[in-house]
Amino acid sequence: MPHPAGNLYGSPATGRGNIGGQENAYSGTMTKKLLFVMTILLVASFALMAADVSGKWTFEQPGRGGNPGRPVTITLKADGSTLTGTMPAGGRGGAGDPVAISDGKVDGNNVSFTVKREFNGNTMITKYEGTVNGDEMKLKITRNGQDGTPMTTEVVAKRSAT
Repeated sequence: MPHPAGNLYGSPATGRGNIGGQENAYSGTMTKKLLFVMTILLVASFALMAADVSGKWTFEQPGRGGNPGRPVTITLKADGSTLTGTMPAGGRGGAGDPVAISDGKVDGNNVSFTVKREFNGNTMITKYEGTVNGDEMKLKITRNGQDGTPMTTEVVAKRSAT
């Protein structure tokens, strides 16, 4: 015999009760799909917001043995996540053709590249890693010293107006 107030799963008049109907399941599925799509779009937008690193950047290369430093201007060009550019020969504004950077990468605000120079039949490799924040780039420069141990220098490059 049925209970006068209806059954446990819904009233006889509406068919609704304590257990949600199909529209609630559909609504929850749509909410999850929308949340997933929005998350993907947010991640993609962060990936596309790479730092604007293209242009000329100048920093002061510390002098050896306490000697005064010299300004160095590097020219960089970002194309998506690829970074290309040049540095002065000798790394200190020395004479000669500019040296191309290699292995250049841009990942958000992070940049990295390598410069290879030839001296008297020897190859000197210098690695640059840093972060860009507006018109300022903090770089960590790593190269091997005369005894072969890595030496690291930190500099702050400023975007040049020209």
